Amino acid sequence: MKLVRATFSLVLFWLCVSSVHAALPEFKDLVKQASPAVVNISTVQQEPTQVQGIPDLQFPNDQQIPDIFKHFFRIPEGYGNSHKHKAPQSLGSGFIISEDGYILTNHHVIADADKVIVRLSDRRELEAKIIGSDKRSDVALLKIDANDLPVVKIGDSAKAEVGEWVLAIGSPFGFDHSVTAGIISATDRSLANETYVPFIQTDVAINPGNSGGPLFNLKGEVIGINSQIYTRSGGFMGLSFSIPMNVAMEVVDQLKVNGKVSRGWLGVIIQEVSRDLAESFGLDKPEGALVATVLPDSPAEEAGIREGDIIYSFNGHPIDRSGDLPHQVGRIPPETDATVGIVRGGKKKSLTVTIGLLPATGDVIKTSSKSKKALSNRLNIQLAELDDQLRERLGVTDGVVVRQVEEGAGAESGLMVGDVITMLNGKDISSIDDFTSVAKALPENKAVPMRIVRRGSPMFIPLKLK
Repeated sequence: MKLVRATFSLVLFWLCVSSVHAALPEFKDLVKQASPAVVNISTVQQEPTQVQGIPDLQFPNDQQIPDIFKHFFRIPEGYGNSHKHKAPQSLGSGFIISEDGYILTNHHVIADADKVIVRLSDRRELEAKIIGSDKRSDVALLKIDANDLPVVKIGDSAKAEVGEWVLAIGSPFGFDHSVTAGIISATDRSLANETYVPFIQTDVAINPGNSGGPLFNLKGEVIGINSQIYTRSGGFMGLSFSIPMNVAMEVVDQLKVNGKVSRGWLGVIIQEVSRDLAESFGLDKPEGALVATVLPDSPAEEAGIREGDIIYSFNGHPIDRSGDLPHQVGRIPPETDATVGIVRGGKKKSLTVTIGLLPATGDVIKTSSKSKKALSNRLNIQLAELDDQLRERLGVTDGVVVRQVEEGAGAESGLMVGDVITMLNGKDISSIDDFTSVAKALPENKAVPMRIVRRGSPMFIPLKLK
């Protein structure tokens, strides 16, 4: 009987091991097929040699510095404004997308480079031409003079799913064709200051040198360009981010034709809708992008979008979080009509907007504070009027400035000294009298929206009086 039990346990253990083994993916064939199209990229920057304490002397026609100057300034032999040295090389990765030599990599890999060198899997080294580079998406398109090259298969990144196995090939720390694998941790991930790329987040080990390399699915298709890591040590810490190939290929199409990328622009400054803000605007749940500011002479202003509107859809695509909106707007060609779904006053409505061209530099809204004091006991805050000097200095036209915040509803809502209150419960605030009048009529135990401008940034915060 014991022998039977032992045999049964052994068989059960073998079945469990076999089942686990069968569930794990096999990457060998994928690597053999895809590796030849992955390249190593290095860049060289030519910089004038500098000697501490020596002035930057300029002579016509790139002539050598005369000996008399060298003697006077004690300049080392061989130093001159025509003498340059190679800056340290930066290493990155890339991959071939066409047999005639088009290569994709990151913008930050080749930024400010005087020369880009591509090393192929057969160890050939060729100088590449930069066809175009886009800083906002961190995508660069290169071209080498070669034919019949191995190429990757381009996949549909929109079909990528959380939990899916993925594999990266690149040159971390200069080690060519290193292979790492993991799963997709999240899709459509927004990062700070990276508003035009809905990143694919993975736990694939990505390190310096992997930048610009491909992210493959199990079909051997490239679904992303490895771009960033979250790190406190300088190395991999389990959070890696890739540019979706659908976004990258849209950039490629424009770079091939124009050498640059044109993006759509709506002209609004938005913020996330918190649970308290959702309650204050009469929403069932927190979703959408809250319009904190409509920029003057923008497509949004022309379409009738107002501050306090909540954008819940754009061109038929739902806007769940505020970060979803820039991704969608940026992909729309300028001068194209788009449909914007908004919530205003608790009711949904649809507006048509003609998308504009995203400016090279964004509009900056300035602010600060000052004037005569007054006290609102209901919020327990001290306010000041805006005079002409203040309006100019703050960059605002209307509102009241918070001078002091005591314990109470104002402090609990998050108000700070220096905030400019411009709207309360949907009513514009131009003076302390306006604010006092609106504040008197506010209901108790119900959140209402309050628009403020803080350190140049407009935003809505929820206010609840108890």
